[in-house]
Amino acid sequence: MKTEGLAELPLEQVRTLLAVVDEGTFDAAAAALHVTPSAVSQRVKALEQRTGRVLLLRTKPVRPTESGAVLVRLARQLARLERDAYAELGLSGAGEPVRVSVAVNADSLATWFLGALTAVPREPELCFELHREDEDHTAALLREGTVMAAVTSSPEPVPGCSVRELGRMRYLPVAAPGFAARHLDGPLRDVLAEAPVVAFDGRDDFQDDFVRRLRRGRGGASEVRHFVPTPEGFVEAIAAGLGWGMVPEAQADPLLRTGRLVGLAPDRAVDVPLYWQQWRLDSPALALVAEAVATTASRALRQ
Repeated sequence: MKTEGLAELPLEQVRTLLAVVDEGTFDAAAAALHVTPSAVSQRVKALEQRTGRVLLLRTKPVRPTESGAVLVRLARQLARLERDAYAELGLSGAGEPVRVSVAVNADSLATWFLGALTAVPREPELCFELHREDEDHTAALLREGTVMAAVTSSPEPVPGCSVRELGRMRYLPVAAPGFAARHLDGPLRDVLAEAPVVAFDGRDDFQDDFVRRLRRGRGGASEVRHFVPTPEGFVEAIAAGLGWGMVPEAQADPLLRTGRLVGLAPDRAVDVPLYWQQWRLDSPALALVAEAVATTASRALRQ
């Protein structure tokens, strides 16, 4: 099979693929591009023939295959470079706010990340599009081309991206004093496995991992699980006595000082390393954001 070089990929076809993914259907993409649905279908089919790969799953809405996601990411990067070039040349579109899309985990968003955004220089004017996602899954949004950058727990760079270490976010196992008195009277490794627990959502197994470490690999998870999918609500649910949980140090410290929370195992804090991954592009706007994020993280996270 002949392999086509990236330079031989017609930009019109690549942009059409992006439009189909963004709009969800061939008809909607045709309306957005001001062409017929037949033209959209022909361009996508021609691109699939040129690459020798199926690029779209014809579902509703359509979804890119793994190969299609690579070209969608390419299309978004090309669009970003094109907008930056227009701005530098002072052509039409210059002066419009530059949109920067970032995936960030909820705990960073609730503690230090917004401070980084406020530190970004006001020129050029930027618009931030934040996608909240667990740090174990933010890299997937980069891989799909949905975002330009991400705060992630993965040190392995997504193809086409650079990676930079930010620091470690420390988590403390905590509970309300009354809850601890009612449910945690005994060896912690045993009582914690049976005590009610607060989790962020169904994918949050952080608390279970902590119990497994206490029990040296043995399982054990409470059947009473409260799902509270906001960082502030998560902490308040623990302080209200619904269950115990792992809380970021920055959020736990004030409540520990006032006695609303008690530490369950002061010597068992868990540090989660965080990394900044971004498209490997010469984008001035993205460079400004990356520098502000790294500087703020150096002060807010453990190094």
